[in-house]
Amino acid sequence: MKKNLIEYFEDTAFRYSNKVAVIDRERSITFSELREKSLVLASAIKAKNSPVAIYLNKSIESVFADLGVIYSRNFYMNLDVKTPSERIKNIIDLICPSTIVTNNQYIGSLEGVLPENVQIINLDQLDQTIPICEESIFAELSLQIDTDPLCIINTSGSTGTPKGVVLNHRSFFDFTEWALDKFSFSDNEIIGSLSPLVFDIYSFELCMLMAKASTIVVIPDHLSAFPASILKLLELHKVTFLFWVPTIMVNIANMNLLSDFKLSALKTVWFAGEVFPTKQFNYWHKNFPYTIFANLYGPIEITLDCTYFIVNRNLQDEEPIPIGYPCRNTDILILDENNKLVKEHNKEGELCVRGTSLAMGYYNNSEKTAAAFVQNPLNSSYPEIIYRTGDIVYVNEQNEIVFKGRKDTLIKHMGYRTELGEIEHIIINKLKLVKNGCVVYNFSQKEITLFYEADSEITPAEFRKQIGKELPKYMLPTVFYYLDELQRNTNGKIDRLFYNKQVNG
Repeated sequence: MKKNLIEYFEDTAFRYSNKVAVIDRERSITFSELREKSLVLASAIKAKNSPVAIYLNKSIESVFADLGVIYSRNFYMNLDVKTPSERIKNIIDLICPSTIVTNNQYIGSLEGVLPENVQIINLDQLDQTIPICEESIFAELSLQIDTDPLCIINTSGSTGTPKGVVLNHRSFFDFTEWALDKFSFSDNEIIGSLSPLVFDIYSFELCMLMAKASTIVVIPDHLSAFPASILKLLELHKVTFLFWVPTIMVNIANMNLLSDFKLSALKTVWFAGEVFPTKQFNYWHKNFPYTIFANLYGPIEITLDCTYFIVNRNLQDEEPIPIGYPCRNTDILILDENNKLVKEHNKEGELCVRGTSLAMGYYNNSEKTAAAFVQNPLNSSYPEIIYRTGDIVYVNEQNEIVFKGRKDTLIKHMGYRTELGEIEHIIINKLKLVKNGCVVYNFSQKEITLFYEADSEITPAEFRKQIGKELPKYMLPTVFYYLDELQRNTNGKIDRLFYNKQVNG
């Protein structure tokens, strides 16, 4: 029984030593070279069993940095180099990583952010002649158990500080083994890697690299604005597997780009992170009738995903794509407002999850952990934790789970899980740009919308300039409504439901 994901990689690096592991623009690296660089970094990391932050762009370096952290018996936390420094500081202050791995390109951005006692490893200055004592490294790894953390993935928090979701080795083993079995992935998969390092999608791509010797083709960030260039890259490298947030797939469909690209090697396409409009999905399905398409669902607090739907029937353009069925070793509970199990078809309830896929909780945040990871209300006999997603779903006549919407203000936008309350906190309390505000999400237009009170109207450009100093681009509102006074409900609070109806009907 495997205890650490490195056990996957050790076997893979031995059997496929000369195979290309990562393609990064004009550069590439083999599995044996990747292993060596990872071990050099592991030898330089002093800490054990603690979080190590990676502050790099998506590249060969970020891949061996994450592997090096796992080899060193620590757990990685990838940071977004495009995130404002204030937000990075909030994350670092909360997580208190023992070590930060970066390079010459990004180390300057960390000035004024780093605590005094953190170990900084600059890959461009790392001594590649550091003696690698494999015996010592593997002796340390032998002490690890499969419920030790593998990584921390940050998600939006309502007070301006993201929450660090802790995921362990066992849950990644569980999901990876299910995926390999259900989708019959071979040892020759080539992954078109588009998601940012901070997404759990990237962590699964890392698992595929380790477990099945999959080659990761890094799609440069700037190509997101040029979908045709992405498709050229997929064709060039004969990509077989995509795991994408639907946004880029919608753009490709709207531009009718698939008529110019055959992508004959493409065998499997997963999409997750937000709703894929069925009309645009059908465009993809029609162009690639022999490709397996699967809709996966799962919040960050679940290791990768907890339900899946392989699209094996025709869907009408106006019909939602189901999120399907529970993944193996995962149980889905749909609970009504009285915490009773919903048993009828088409009756809505909150989706709750139990099983090994659950995260360990939020790092250094026991209060929020206790609020989200709770005792199963259907079981009073022994401790059993479930995660309440806040997502409203129902089961259709085909016994497929269908996503309906959010219970609260937590939304998925551009693939990122975003707390609308955090945006309000920054705008109202920290920047003091407005007197009062209400941020809501337009699901059909995929727009973050701000209704606000202020002494005078503020231009959208000025809003984005000021908010952009605190929040990443994906969290910036794109629609603004200036009002003399915001609508209140009977208890005097801003009527969020009223403004939700304004944008969603």
